[in-house]
Formats: sequence, C-alpha cells, structure tokens
Amino acid sequence: MDTFSHALWGKGLFGYRGHPWLALFFGAMPDLFSFGILIILRIVSGEFHLGSPPPTESIPWWVVINYDISHSFISAFLCIGIVYRYRKDIAFAMLGWPFHIILDFPFHTKEFFPTKFLWPLTDFSFDGIPWSRPEIWFPNIAGILIVFIYRKYKT
Repeated sequence: MDTFSHALWGKGLFGYRGHPWLALFFGAMPDLFSFGILIILRIVSGEFHLGSPPPTESIPWWVVINYDISHSFISAFLCIGIVYRYRKDIAFAMLGWPFHIILDFPFHTKEFFPTKFLWPLTDFSFDGIPWSRPEIWFPNIAGILIVFIYRKYKT
C-alpha cells in the first residue's frame, strides 16, 4: 500500500478521538521509519530519483531491519501497550500502525519487501497481490472515501 493511503486510513479510522495528526502519522510511520529515512538521505546526497522502486541490492541493510521492526505486530503492540499505560488517548491514535501492517501483508509480494508481520518471532510472510494493481488500488481509494464521508456525517 502506498504511504499516503496508509496515512489517510490511519486518520480516518483512528483520528476522530482528538488526535487526528497523530493518527495520520502512525498510519504512515512504518514506511517513514524505513523508506522515509532513506529518501531523505538520498535527497540530501543528490541520489534521489523519482520512478520505479530502486533495485533491492541498492537498498542499505538498515532499511531492511527498520522495515522488519516497523512492520511487525510485535513491535507495534509492544509500543502501543507501553503508551497505553500512560496515555490511552494517544494509544488509540497509534492503532493506525497495526492497521498499516494489516493492509501491507496481503498487498506486498515476496519479491519486494514482504511484510514479516510477526518478526522477530518468525520470518513468515505472505506472497500477496501488489497494491498497485487496479483491482486493489481502486477499492483502496473507494474505502478511504467511504471512511471520510462517514466521519464527516457521523460527527
């Protein structure tokens, strides 16, 4: 799933209890924690190019580790549990993080960053359907629109 869609899902589903910007952030955070850092470094160094994903062999090892950490239910619920103990209101907005993982594991192939959703307990991943395919992308956009329309008229 694309990072912008993740952010919108996070805000639409978990941003209605007073922390919309945190929900937006946590919806996108797993991608920002891995590829976001890489993009910033490549922009600063002048190596950033728009277009297709970079070849896997050109991606630094730390991006893979950050991806695995940030795309694991283990990491997500551990962090959310700690925050919940002190700030329940923020913990609710953080649920955009595990929802991000739910959206990613069926829509990433094993060829490019499969989502190891129970890492570090197991490296199991699902060989999913790429989110860029029209039969996935258009329902994703429709779902986001439905959630935001519902939120607009519900509150």
